Amino acid sequence: MAQYGFVINLKDCYGCKTCAVACKSENQTPAGVQWRKVREFRTGNPNEINFISMSCNHCDEPQCMEVCPVSAYTKREKDGIVIQDHERCLGCRSCVMACPYGAPQYDPVEKKVSKCDMCVDLVDQGLQPKCVQACPASVLKWGEISELRAQFGNDIEVIESKYHMPRHKISKPNVVIIATH
Repeated sequence: MAQYGFVINLKDCYGCKTCAVACKSENQTPAGVQWRKVREFRTGNPNEINFISMSCNHCDEPQCMEVCPVSAYTKREKDGIVIQDHERCLGCRSCVMACPYGAPQYDPVEKKVSKCDMCVDLVDQGLQPKCVQACPASVLKWGEISELRAQFGNDIEVIESKYHMPRHKISKPNVVIIATH
């Protein structure tokens, strides 16, 4: 089985949010529901602002899938993409509470949850997710996670500590983050 994932290059991201806009446009998510978010954060240098673009990390051990009472989440065998069957969703928000990355998004109007599906329709056509296609600085990359880790490294414990991110051992996210320094 292949496992797809993302590379997020914090070093070169300037916070334009084009990835988030492209995601919203591609998936037509309702107002207030953002599957990809660009967050601003600061490290030790008060004059330095950093940005991180995050969505679902299509984890090896997806917490959303583990807690869903109606089994609305599945992990595709061929590529590890975590898919939600939106029709099955009860809107209980168990997945929202369980995901350490805040990927599942609750829509108070529809009273259901939805999340990034890695633009599975595009992926099935041999294309990249829309967020990756749209990034003007090529900050986001996508592909087979083992190849991405081999190319860019994977010092995730240092990243977690420096950027106050959730512990990767909780869900084993399929993401590589390139640090600012």
